[in-house]
Amino acid sequence: GTADRMAQMLQNYADAGLAERDLAPDWLTQFRRWFDDAVAAGVTEPNGMVLATAAADGTVAARSVLAKGVDERGVVFYTNYTSAKSHDLDENPHAAVTFPWYDLHRQVHLRGTVARVDRATTDAYWATRPRGSQIGAWASPQSAVLGDRAALDEMQAEVERRFGGLDGVEPIPAPPHWGGWRITPVTVEFWQGRTGRLHDRLRYRRDADEWVVERLAP
Repeated sequence: GTADRMAQMLQNYADAGLAERDLAPDWLTQFRRWFDDAVAAGVTEPNGMVLATAAADGTVAARSVLAKGVDERGVVFYTNYTSAKSHDLDENPHAAVTFPWYDLHRQVHLRGTVARVDRATTDAYWATRPRGSQIGAWASPQSAVLGDRAALDEMQAEVERRFGGLDGVEPIPAPPHWGGWRITPVTVEFWQGRTGRLHDRLRYRRDADEWVVERLAP
C-alpha cells in the first residue's frame, strides 16, 4: 500500500558537506549563494517556499507561495490581505518559511516576525506583474467559498470588462486589499543532506544586534 511504499523510501545523500568555514559572514549572502546554485541547477521555481502560519487560537496552516524579494530586511511575498494566510498573520504576526531545494538535497528554513510592506513597495512590484495576473488578483476573493468554477470565471470576466480586458492599454491599479508581507528573520537555518542521515544544519540566530552561527544536531 501507499504507507508501505512511503516507509521504504529512503535516499542516501552523498553531497559535499557544509562547514562553518565555508559559510558566508551573513545569512543573506549565504542565501544568495544557494539560491544561485538552485537557479543554475534548473530547480523548478527556486523562489517557491512553504509558508507556515498560526491563527490566534493556535490553529496552524501551511501552503506554498513565491518569494518576490529577499534583502537584509527579510523575505517578501504578495497575497490578498483578505486571504486565510493574511488573517493568520494579522492575528499572529509570526511565520516560518522553508525553501525546499530537493534536487540539491538542501533546505533553507527561516523564522521571524511579519509586517505588511509599504504601499510604494507593493505598487512597484504590482507594475511588474503580467496583466492577466493583475486581473486575477482583482477577480479572486481569495480563500472564500465558491459555488463552482463558473462563479470564479464570471468574476474574472467582470474584471476584464471593467479594465478593458487582457489587451487593454490603461494601467490596472493594485487592489487596496492586495499587497506584500515581509518576514524579518530571527533565525535562518541552512540544511545540507549528508550520508547516513548525519546532515549538516548551520543556523544564523539573531542575538541582540549580532548574528551568531550555531551547528544543530541532525
